[in-house]
Amino acid sequence: MCYSAQTWADYRRYTRAYGADIDIREFYRLFVRRNGGAKLPVPKALEDAFLNDPDSKMAEIATLIRQHREAEAVRLQQLVFEQKARLVEADRQLVQKLTKKWSEERRIATDKIEGALQKLAHLNRAQPRDSDSRIYPGYYLPVMIWEDGRRVLRPMRYLCRPPGKPEANDHRFPGTYNARMTSLEGYWSGVFGITHGVVLASAFYEHVNRHRAEQRSLAEGEKVEDVILEFKPRPEHNMLLACVWAHWTAPGKEDLYSVALVTDDPPPEVSQAGHDRCVIPIDPSNLDAWLQPDRNNLAESYRILRAKEAIRPYYEHRIAA
Repeated sequence: MCYSAQTWADYRRYTRAYGADIDIREFYRLFVRRNGGAKLPVPKALEDAFLNDPDSKMAEIATLIRQHREAEAVRLQQLVFEQKARLVEADRQLVQKLTKKWSEERRIATDKIEGALQKLAHLNRAQPRDSDSRIYPGYYLPVMIWEDGRRVLRPMRYLCRPPGKPEANDHRFPGTYNARMTSLEGYWSGVFGITHGVVLASAFYEHVNRHRAEQRSLAEGEKVEDVILEFKPRPEHNMLLACVWAHWTAPGKEDLYSVALVTDDPPPEVSQAGHDRCVIPIDPSNLDAWLQPDRNNLAESYRILRAKEAIRPYYEHRIAA
């Protein structure tokens, strides 16, 4: 499964490269909801794109982002203040008597202070990093779709909830950020052949067992260790990754746009590295055909997905930083 991906979080890249229109209303709604207290994580690069966009139409969204960052900075500063007080009390108690309870209190306070300071530094950092564009399950990212005769870029949650499915499925099936090709006419039948999209990505990341990544058996007494591998196409390039998306609605509930990357059996180099799934890149010549599927001609959608064999790159891997 594609646990994480290095995506095009900057919407302006889609507009320049593919002429996609921005669904400003949905981006605005996303940031309004987040400022209202909803937990809607977005990659930093997406925020920075709005903050650096000279287009006056993006000014209201930029204001929402600044307000959120200011509020988050205040929250983190308050957390540091509280945990420093907790640390002082733990040190005071430990001087009197060394106990497991206060040693643990000291450890927790120290960890929380360090974590909050790291988040503050990340929040205020002006120098961009590749990691600013990385998305994880539950994150919102730009997805390119077809609507009203044009390519449109809309923010969607990377954890798909098809129409008619209950909210509980988000927790019952936490892996629904990926749609297995073999399940497209099963669990995903409400979106496959109906609502397709693409996400631009330069790398994807997977959890694997270290011994499998090192292509060896577990040593006697060795415990299974999890590592995260980064897979990058060689030569390096941005991939048009196939996905299916959904517009979920329910009475009294917020509308939800969400997306899942389509995955299939891996090529040999991914399998040998210890993983059993792989994303599916779309041939650029098939882009608009994929974005405009025909429910009555699923064979064409499958043809586009299987055309990956002609364009699929070699995926080089390394342990992610």
